[in-house]
Amino acid sequence: MKQRVFRVTLVLVLALSLLLPFAGCGNVSGASNDIVNIGMTDTIPSVNPLLLDASEIAKTISDLQFLQLCELNSDLEFVGMLADSITTEDNIHFTVHIDENAKWSDGVDVTAKDLVFSVLRYASPVIGNTSMLLYAFEGVDPNTGFVAEGATAEDLTGVVAVDEKTVIFTSRNPMPLASFMNTYGRYIHVIPEHILGEIPEGELASHTWFDAPDVVSGPYRIVAYDRDHYVSFVANDKYFKGAPKIGKLNIKIVEPSQQYAGLRSGEIDFVQQTTGNIPNEDYANVQALEGITTVLGAPVTNQTVFIQTANVTDVRIRQAILYAINREELVDGLLGGNGEVVDGFLSSASPYYDAGITAIKQDVDKAKALIAEAAADGYDTSRELRFYVTSSDAVFVNVASYIAAQLQAVGLKVKIQTVDFSTLMTVAGTMDYEMLAVQYTYSPVDPYPDMAWLLGGEGSWTGYADDEINAALAQSQATDDAAQIRAAYSVVNAKVQKDVPLFSAYIIKALGAVNDRVKNARPDVFGSYINVHEWEIVS
Repeated sequence: MKQRVFRVTLVLVLALSLLLPFAGCGNVSGASNDIVNIGMTDTIPSVNPLLLDASEIAKTISDLQFLQLCELNSDLEFVGMLADSITTEDNIHFTVHIDENAKWSDGVDVTAKDLVFSVLRYASPVIGNTSMLLYAFEGVDPNTGFVAEGATAEDLTGVVAVDEKTVIFTSRNPMPLASFMNTYGRYIHVIPEHILGEIPEGELASHTWFDAPDVVSGPYRIVAYDRDHYVSFVANDKYFKGAPKIGKLNIKIVEPSQQYAGLRSGEIDFVQQTTGNIPNEDYANVQALEGITTVLGAPVTNQTVFIQTANVTDVRIRQAILYAINREELVDGLLGGNGEVVDGFLSSASPYYDAGITAIKQDVDKAKALIAEAAADGYDTSRELRFYVTSSDAVFVNVASYIAAQLQAVGLKVKIQTVDFSTLMTVAGTMDYEMLAVQYTYSPVDPYPDMAWLLGGEGSWTGYADDEINAALAQSQATDDAAQIRAAYSVVNAKVQKDVPLFSAYIIKALGAVNDRVKNARPDVFGSYINVHEWEIVS
């Protein structure tokens, strides 16, 4: 049976957010009448969509300018952005139809050729984007995820334009429709071939055109940016879904601790949950602001600690790390109960969550015994564990100190390395660390890509691979049945709990906020900017 993408509600309905009332305690002032300021907390890795990585800030910047094919809304439904439908009859061939009305801001139609061109550049070994997982498709090297340098559309046999508005993607192996939409539909951003087609692929990664593009398909385009401080956008008044009602957007890069002050003064109008990082200690103050509506998101943002198993080779040491930490205390104390503890990838917000996998509780004696066993077998327990965390997450910097103290209490030495987010990503690529913490949002509807990548063996953030996990992940991709997918992911989570290549310090219920002067805007974990062209400033 043919499956339709858009407006299809998942089998399990998820409550992604809870709208909280606000109370009077402080006034909002200083707001501009012609611009909306969005507060974000991570530095910008790149504004070039071809270099898109796992960061939410980079995805948001690309979403606003070069539309993705589809997006998840706050109800976890896929809705069309550049495409108006995506269908499959066999979970091998995926037909993407581009909206007939889709146009570039210079009036040229967005076509199937643009989509094929974009995929070809994402798969370029010269550009070297390793985040797109394009090895799934025919015509792309299954090991590297790249095509040959200088490859043409004719070489990309798994991504073919069949008419002016239709592209068929052909996968090597069966793939659930949700996986295709979430992994590729949400992350492939289409760029204009008629503008960039003649530029050598080796120049596109560093091309200055992306710093202030004059042709876009989305509602806004960049006019200026500083990777550490801001991104300024102006409206695309030719946006095919409707000219934006707000002429200017500005992303402000601020410390998490500055979000409350910015919302109170009116210097910040909008904070989205996964990019804003409002500190938990400021939740009550933000919720009490007059003229600010807050939204507490579902627990989907995982504060994951990755253990590089190539450097922490004894599983008993990794298990001891997990047993040493009182994670319930973290949630109840530092997060004020605004979170949950799980083992593995999936939170209670996911349709594939298995409540039968009980999170490991702190057991100091067990941790010490495991360390003693490893030492007796020759493991050097005096070796220092280098623990990398990002300075932009003030809450977790404190949490890291707490974790370090608990590890030291059971006999493990820890050295915390606090770096900015860009440096953290560089370190992650080197694998030269023992522990590394990243705030990571695993898609509730499709955790497969993250599971497959993070448990992908040498070169991954964990360096860990397992045949039982690989078989379970393959099974998750061979069916659209929710119960079978849940069972497969439960195998993965149970194995990860046992071997501990990573663990969740906690899963956050993050807070979003919006100034009431911005009508039609609602921050949520997913879909916050789908209707950004309908946002409107009211007096």
